[in-house]
Amino acid sequence: MAKMEVKTSLLDNMIGVGDMVLLEPLTEDSFISNLKQRFDHSEIYTYIGSVVISINPYRLLPIYSPEKVEEYRNRNFYELRPHIFALSDEAYRSLRDQDKDQCILITGESGAGKTEASKLVMSYVAAVCGKGAEVNQVKEQLLQSNPVLEAFGNAKTVRNDNSSRFGKYMDIEFDFKGDPLGGVISNYLLEKSRVVKQPRGERNFHIFYQILSGGSEDLLKKLKLERDFSRYNYLSLGSAIVNGVDDAANFRTVRNAMQIVGFMDHETQSVFEVVAAVLKLGNIEFKPESRVNGLDESKIKDKNELKEICELTGIDQSVLERAFSFRTVEAKQEKVSTTLNVAQAYYARDALAKNLYSRLFSWLVTRINESIKAQSKVRKKVMGVLDIYGFEIFEENSFEQFIINYCNEKLQQIFIELTLKEEQEEYIREGIEWTHIEYFNNAIICDLIENNQNGILAMLDEECLRPGAVTDETFLEKLNQVCATHQHFESRMSKCARFLNDTSLPHSCFRIQHYAGKVMYQVEGFVDKNNDLLYRDLSQAMWKANHSLIKVLFPEGNPAKINLKRPPTAGSQFKASVATLMKNLQTKNPNYIRCIKPNDKKAAHIFNEALVCHQVHYLGLLENVRVRRAGYAFRQLYEPCLERYKMLCKQTWPQWRGPARAGVEVLFGQLEIPEEEFSLGRSKIFIRNPRTLFKLEDLRKQRLEDLATLIQKIYRGWKCRTHFLLMKKSQVVVAAWYRRYAQQKKYQLTKSSAIIVQSYIRGWKARKLLRELKHQKRCEEAVTTITAYWHGAQARRELKRLKEEARRKHAVAVIWAYWLGLKVRREYRKFFRANAGRKIYEFILQKIIQKYFWEMKNKMPSLSPVDKNWPARPYLFLDSTHKELKRIFHLWRCKKYRDQFTDQKKLVYEEKLEASELFKDKKALYPASVGQPFQGAYLEISKNPKYKKLKDAVEEKIIIAEVVNKINRANGKCSARIFLLTKNNVLLADQKSGQIKSEVPLGDVTKVSMSSQNDGFFAVHLKEGSGAAGKGDFLFSSEHLIEMATKLYRTALSQTKQKLSIEISDEFLVQFRQDKVCVKFVQSNQKNGNIPTCKRKNNRLLEVAVP
Repeated sequence: MAKMEVKTSLLDNMIGVGDMVLLEPLTEDSFISNLKQRFDHSEIYTYIGSVVISINPYRLLPIYSPEKVEEYRNRNFYELRPHIFALSDEAYRSLRDQDKDQCILITGESGAGKTEASKLVMSYVAAVCGKGAEVNQVKEQLLQSNPVLEAFGNAKTVRNDNSSRFGKYMDIEFDFKGDPLGGVISNYLLEKSRVVKQPRGERNFHIFYQILSGGSEDLLKKLKLERDFSRYNYLSLGSAIVNGVDDAANFRTVRNAMQIVGFMDHETQSVFEVVAAVLKLGNIEFKPESRVNGLDESKIKDKNELKEICELTGIDQSVLERAFSFRTVEAKQEKVSTTLNVAQAYYARDALAKNLYSRLFSWLVTRINESIKAQSKVRKKVMGVLDIYGFEIFEENSFEQFIINYCNEKLQQIFIELTLKEEQEEYIREGIEWTHIEYFNNAIICDLIENNQNGILAMLDEECLRPGAVTDETFLEKLNQVCATHQHFESRMSKCARFLNDTSLPHSCFRIQHYAGKVMYQVEGFVDKNNDLLYRDLSQAMWKANHSLIKVLFPEGNPAKINLKRPPTAGSQFKASVATLMKNLQTKNPNYIRCIKPNDKKAAHIFNEALVCHQVHYLGLLENVRVRRAGYAFRQLYEPCLERYKMLCKQTWPQWRGPARAGVEVLFGQLEIPEEEFSLGRSKIFIRNPRTLFKLEDLRKQRLEDLATLIQKIYRGWKCRTHFLLMKKSQVVVAAWYRRYAQQKKYQLTKSSAIIVQSYIRGWKARKLLRELKHQKRCEEAVTTITAYWHGAQARRELKRLKEEARRKHAVAVIWAYWLGLKVRREYRKFFRANAGRKIYEFILQKIIQKYFWEMKNKMPSLSPVDKNWPARPYLFLDSTHKELKRIFHLWRCKKYRDQFTDQKKLVYEEKLEASELFKDKKALYPASVGQPFQGAYLEISKNPKYKKLKDAVEEKIIIAEVVNKINRANGKCSARIFLLTKNNVLLADQKSGQIKSEVPLGDVTKVSMSSQNDGFFAVHLKEGSGAAGKGDFLFSSEHLIEMATKLYRTALSQTKQKLSIEISDEFLVQFRQDKVCVKFVQSNQKNGNIPTCKRKNNRLLEVAVP
């Protein structure tokens, strides 16, 4: 019997409120309190409608096992407790079943668990989608791309030991069945400034520490690196070692992941060389030096580091040294070269390191995309996963935070728009009147930043392009002039009088009121970071590198493609990337995961309410709840709604015999719920206020208690009745058994009394009879005694008579016997004298033979068939017997030896025996082949991936797989070919590509010809007129000629039942197209060892020179 499925709901056994839409009352305190209550009970996931809030537990929880995956697979979103698997399953099923492209947006600040959330989404999708070798390979490559990107794009920060320092968007592509085909990764705004400088308590990117900790001594020697972190200026020493992080093991994981993704060995080595070059760039130091004209210039202090960098990258040392000391400015037809002072040289060094690393990271993403992209051209379904920085508010906020917060403003804008759109579409779909929802539209903030005319980014680009002195202060002045009247822009230097005396706002800062709160930005560094300038001399020096990867990373350094146009700024590039991302997201069905960090200590079981409240503010979670609750707080399909609450109405309990909607109408009518509190859609019921839902839950809970009491009452009555009937039945059984026992006991007593009386009577009768018998017996014994005495006397007299008569007869017999003995002895003396010699001879001969066999038994040789020892012959007359015994013994031990053979070994000896019959005393090469085992498969085609295509093409069992030299019929030159022999065919394949060149059926092979010399040259003759004989017979040269010819002979005999002709001659004819050519073998001194050389003398003669 199938196990009954238990229907559950989000509302069952709920800790706190699982869906914040149902929270009552909705305040900031109640919101935080509900999150804390659920966090304290290890419930880290909470819903806001279809949005998942995820709190980082900083510990492993047993909620991600394969059993959990199966539990959430193909289940309704609200059917089980909140979980990231529920959202992943909902997105995957919508993509697979409804053909809707999906995107999952994961946001939150550093340390909130965004990266882990994206891994969980990808692992869930990988677990529930299809299986198969190709599908599993695609899934493995998609999953293994994460360790590579984490190594090069993640770093340890004060908030997170594995913080993503770049934004990542991955499109996973699926076919119509929902199986993954490949993916495409996009990266946004790598924090390349971390390469040259890290805040206190933080590290550089992981890959630097992993190479130094996990690289082998040989690898470090090739990269010219040392394990000591303190040797490198770009590495933060205070936080180089992280508790719980094994950089060496992680390095092995990264190398394995790169191999799985598809990186070639030389590509991996090139990547590590670039990383080593970046690391060593930080060790280059400069010193000032004055020129004759009074200008300051810089010189490199120690050129050893520069030399090693040039050796790693293949750059001319003088070219790179000049690029660090001079800067060339080109304008139209003019070139101006200026010297760099020490500060400018350090800027150039750091700019090169940052650009080199950021371009390497972009190349890695592109290379991974080449490996994981879908190969087929069929229409694809797409699921996007966006793992990007959350809103950032630090004590000191700069250009990076400004760009990040701009991206989050755009994400918030699209979130509100898509959420409202989804609400409106559901209302229209269900036929419910749409009411306008009031909400804060942050489009005004986005316009402040991205407006092409007066936006902050546009003014920043304009300031960077303006000729003359450009500083951060001039940029701030421009902002104060243009944005002074904007209600979300604040500056102490603006024309707005209300900020003139605001001491919390420094003069060198401006403040923007984002949707998540006010953020103050320090204008210092905005212009430089937006310019992201790399001197053209350095770009050209990198392009001149004799290093394939570095040359690819700096295409603008090519003098043939020089472009005097200023490169796009960092702000404009990021703005374009965000616009592309937004356009992409708007074409997909969105799913949201909001990640929250519970504390700054990275510790489990600690919930910092102030910190969480801050994140709730800038994630806009309360705003999300209000938007969701602006219409109807709860909605549910009619069937599960009726199934859950049907016990509250007599008409619907226990079973409703009609449409589910009618049942829900009857149910809500009986409960007297006001009509303004709910609306009936086409397939769902919509409940406006959470209080109504909680009222239903309270009524259900009370009703369940009443039903439980009723069930208990009925059960107890049944149990008591059952107990009474059992007691009654037991009493009847006990009474019956007792009556039976009493009657049996009475019967036994009566029976024993009767037996006693009977025994006494029988005893008296027996004793009386015994007395009578004893008297009769005594009389009979007296008669018997008298008779016995009489018979004894008579017998003794007769015995005496007989003894006397016998004594007389014995005397006569003894005399007669003596007489016969005397007579025989007299006759025997005559006979013995005539035959005594022959008898003695036979006796002695018998004894000698017995002794011979006993000695042979003790002197037998070993059972090895190759043992030639045999005992010496003791007597000449035993010569023939001795030889026959030796022959019989040898045959017997050979049979014993053969009985030990396996079938495979017997086959090998049969082949060796066949070779002996074919080539012994005929072919000079044969003796050298006797001691070599016949292996057959000299190429491991099934194990070597190089021959995968060849293995797939050959379906039959391969008997021989060997590389031979095929002789060109026209000029006698050799070319390597793979020779394959199967049960039915002879195949020739290209050694490099594995492509089959020729295929000859065994029935078309008529003869094999070879010389009698010590060479491996042989010819395969084909049947005239066959399809394979178009170009003529084949000529080959092989080191295993004897084995190949033997196996070809045996296989042809097995398949065609005809013996294949083996011709051994120093001259034979072969057919080349329409001509018959004579192959002649001549002796010569070979320069290339024992390999025969062929030379076409004329149209009728092919001469083969053999050693």
